[in-house]
Amino acid sequence: MDTSESTTGQRDPEAEPPRRRGWRRWAMDTRPLRRPAYRRLWVSTIVTAVGSQLTAVAVPKQIYDITGSSAWVGAASMAGLVPLIVFALWGGAIADTMDRRKLLLITNSGIAVTSLLFWLQAFAGLESVAALMVLLALQQAFWGLNAPARNASIARLVPEHELPAANALGSTVMQTGQVAGPLLAGALIPVVGLPELYLIDALALCVTVWAVYRLPSLPPLAGTALRRAGVKEIAAGFRYISGHTVLLLSFLADIVAMVLGMPRALFPQLAAQTYAPYGEGLALGLLFAAIPIGAVLGGLFSGTFSRARRHGWMVIGAVVVWGVAITGFGLSGSLWVAVAFLVVAGVADMVSMVFRGAILLSAATDEMRGRMQGVFTVVVAGGPRLADVLHGTAGSAFGPRTAVAGGGLLVVLVMLALAAAVPALRRYRV
Repeated sequence: MDTSESTTGQRDPEAEPPRRRGWRRWAMDTRPLRRPAYRRLWVSTIVTAVGSQLTAVAVPKQIYDITGSSAWVGAASMAGLVPLIVFALWGGAIADTMDRRKLLLITNSGIAVTSLLFWLQAFAGLESVAALMVLLALQQAFWGLNAPARNASIARLVPEHELPAANALGSTVMQTGQVAGPLLAGALIPVVGLPELYLIDALALCVTVWAVYRLPSLPPLAGTALRRAGVKEIAAGFRYISGHTVLLLSFLADIVAMVLGMPRALFPQLAAQTYAPYGEGLALGLLFAAIPIGAVLGGLFSGTFSRARRHGWMVIGAVVVWGVAITGFGLSGSLWVAVAFLVVAGVADMVSMVFRGAILLSAATDEMRGRMQGVFTVVVAGGPRLADVLHGTAGSAFGPRTAVAGGGLLVVLVMLALAAAVPALRRYRV
């Protein structure tokens, strides 16, 4: 077996990646794809990224068609958040106590069955919001169990110096899915109908299950104490975070950036008021697409990530750039300047995501990686939703542009204060 697929936790002997010259220094580092096990996991991520967005579009569309109410669409989103949080934390503990490949097989199969049930209820014309919300909660529960195991497995499939490149590859396809998936859904609904989106997702997930089946076994490392995944183990994960300052700061950095600086709740108001002369529909589409587009661009030109050693400074710098870009977006009266700032913010978000992920995988021991990824999933899912509430309230009180610019400025000030007050993140390097 290739050493990259070993489950012993041994790293590849090469301590430094070979130098890449010319334009290749800037292009995406694809070396992790040479490792068969990681390549299979990455292929499954591509299918999941696009397919999940088909369902993400179909569910709110179906709920709105049934009720004619955006309030019900929002309620459904919250119905999916609670099980995602609960099962992501539990799933992280499970991922540290059992073969992660087996857990991925179970959860991906569960997601596929849920997509099939979505198709059956739509095909039968059930028109039940309650049924949709139950299925959405079930789907998010499986996703919460799946994500920590998937992310924690990466460190067992590639050597440490390739972790930034591997994270960039995975994050790029996920962000690409957020752009391509909704566009594909919008094109397919008039042609094949809404129910078939669920069926396409279910069939695509069969590819994911097959790719995961081909992974090597990923049991807990030898010497790891056998334990049950319960509340005690989840609490142990939080104690581990509190005892490792660099891990705690990596989570706080994302919370600062997303809660204070994610302005998506104000996009509809900005499109209808500030950028109305450009066309409300055009403005709204561009605002929502700009950050994912920036993230994809950041991934495509992520070749320098593999050479970076000061991962802590990369996170600090990326969050500060995000805050500056969001501030510029809030101050922009021109739609095109605003979109340009959001694209820059998307690039910064990609950099932050890659190096926060690398820190979590390299600074935590393997027996804790599942729980760290469980918390990571909760932070990534919950931060933007808290931001929606905060920015929506601030936008109503102070106006959308003031709320956005103020939030971006707060990101810069709070992140710099954290970096100055606690040196652990500044000093962290690999």
